[in-house]
Amino acid sequence: MDRAVYGPGFGESPLIVFFLLQLQPYADRELLLIALSDDCGRSRLENEGSRSPGHSPPQPPRVLLCTVLVVVVAMDATAAPPTSAQEQQHNGDGRYGVLLYYKYAEVPDAPALVAFYEAHCRALALVGRVRVGPDGVNATLGGRMAALEKHIEEMSSNSLFDGTDFKLASCEDPVDERVARECGFTSLSVRLVKELVTLCSNPLLTTPEISFAGRHLSAAEFHSVLQSVGTSSDSEAPTKKNDVVVLDARNLYETRIGKFHVPNVETLHPDIRQYSEFPLWIDEHTEKLRGKSIMMYCTGGIRCEMASAYIRSKGEGFENVFQLYGGIQRYLEQFPDGGYFDGKNFVFDHRISVGSLKGNILGTCLICGFTYDDYSSRCRCSHCRMLVLVCSTCQDSTKEYVCELCVRNAKPCCPTSVRQDCQTESELSEFSAYGKPSISNKISTSKAPMSNGSEQLKKLRILCLHGFRQKASNFKGRTSALAKKLKHVAELVFIDAPHELSFVYQPKPDPCSDKPSPPSFTARTKFAWLVSPNTSCHTEQEWKIADGPFAPLQYEQQTEGLEESYTYLENTIAENGNFDGILGFSQGAAMAALLCRLQQKTYGSPKFRFGIFCSGYPAHVGNFDSELIRLPSLHCFGSGEGHDRQIASRASTELACMFEEDRRTIVEHDMGHIIPTRPPYIDRIKEFLCNFI
Repeated sequence: MDRAVYGPGFGESPLIVFFLLQLQPYADRELLLIALSDDCGRSRLENEGSRSPGHSPPQPPRVLLCTVLVVVVAMDATAAPPTSAQEQQHNGDGRYGVLLYYKYAEVPDAPALVAFYEAHCRALALVGRVRVGPDGVNATLGGRMAALEKHIEEMSSNSLFDGTDFKLASCEDPVDERVARECGFTSLSVRLVKELVTLCSNPLLTTPEISFAGRHLSAAEFHSVLQSVGTSSDSEAPTKKNDVVVLDARNLYETRIGKFHVPNVETLHPDIRQYSEFPLWIDEHTEKLRGKSIMMYCTGGIRCEMASAYIRSKGEGFENVFQLYGGIQRYLEQFPDGGYFDGKNFVFDHRISVGSLKGNILGTCLICGFTYDDYSSRCRCSHCRMLVLVCSTCQDSTKEYVCELCVRNAKPCCPTSVRQDCQTESELSEFSAYGKPSISNKISTSKAPMSNGSEQLKKLRILCLHGFRQKASNFKGRTSALAKKLKHVAELVFIDAPHELSFVYQPKPDPCSDKPSPPSFTARTKFAWLVSPNTSCHTEQEWKIADGPFAPLQYEQQTEGLEESYTYLENTIAENGNFDGILGFSQGAAMAALLCRLQQKTYGSPKFRFGIFCSGYPAHVGNFDSELIRLPSLHCFGSGEGHDRQIASRASTELACMFEEDRRTIVEHDMGHIIPTRPPYIDRIKEFLCNFI
């Protein structure tokens, strides 16, 4: 039952040889050039020096987490269609499938691996997401069965994946494009990230070494342990029963529709919204777990790796941690009648869930309590945006839902008293530090005591979109005063836009030279959510003279790039947990409004509880009807002509009119192209936010 913790390295061979070998079956010069010219991997691939194994005990090497969930959704639009009947036969005659695998191993060059996945997946017409970081790969892909089998063959030929458990299953063609899009399986996205799987982003919490992970048990071994404990009588082994607990490492919405049930054995369900809350649950239940044999499980096994390592890192009394290898998926394959698993296995693809021959339904409708376990409607809690089960009849009668966690944890209070408590910072005491996943380096806490000492408020998590030719770091710096004013009620999370811009400048006349000189300071990378047609977006670190004068109304010409930005934002939301609201500044406000509009068109309503749009304008992009955006909104902009020299007041007013009138708040100020942080404007912003606490 023991297993190698980390896989083999690359030996003495140059890394470039590794990638040439991977691309050999696709000996196509264009494909080879694509792989070797990738921006992320170019510099590393030019180094042809050999690498040493790099393993020097006793310190374990950094490890790679390779997780690939391959789900067929649609052929990549960028891939050429089959040109012959023979090619169509090779592509599997339209059969779709799901492939799940992960692997811990050391990989020396993440950017080069990005280049390989980009070329390899596109060559096989796979769709989905691939995230590559210094600690590994996390990918969700889609393609025909033949392509998936080819993918398995390619990865198996690489010693990096020796011993990997490839879990492949055929499935039906996805019929609900809305579900497929929400799951992120309508296009291919390969990105380099800093960290793959974040157990918790709290800087005070030390991430455990993966070498501490619990021992793997096969489906048969896991079942055998449960059977031996669950079927023994109280007189035979009372101590043995009390020493075993079954621990679910999944989220509440997954546990609702399926979980393990073993007679006479305690099963623990953390009831968490997202994986990052798991360490806090463990910390709060340490004594309940101490000295027990902990049998952990999750969907495919990946979440148990780091979670079990966290438990075992607590030392004495936490040595006996075991995890179901291959997760529920392998267990149901081994025991198609369900075994000790009741209900359905929630999966993160277009299938939504996979059941056993048992066919029992555990879930119930949130509203009427009737037996129900179908998440295809994608109904979500109006407060935290977690998935909820609502039957079709109840969906017709109401559109506002409150999940059981919000009902359990909510502290009802008078709206007036909430506003009063939030008016001044002195009335709220500091939070105790504990963070949620964040793509910024700001970590904040989730709760704070109110002024009366008895009630607690949940800190709002707000996704922040910067303006044109800005970046997350400088937008964060410019809004530091705002973050400080809101530190008791909100966590601001900043991200870079996906379109990287060229370095351009307006030349100034130089009497000493006929050739204008570029700026003396170093060019810094800037980004945009929308760009003008034919805009040159590249990564050259050199200044270039602008084609013409900077026009005050240049934002009206920025009409390209919406699809990429929308996909990027949807993936960001999916990967980084729920956000309560969205805040956009200038072009960021325009993009935030477009995002809400697209979400409403796709899912029936935006995914946020509120939106804040500062110095915004309506971007005339896409084909939308005249339906107003159904989202509580606050619009903050300069009053009258001239107070904002970049975005006219009338443009910001026009953006505000895209939202429902009875749910929008307008705050006009006389301070130009900024987000005001002085009274009375900041008080209006606080008052608006406190409606959602």
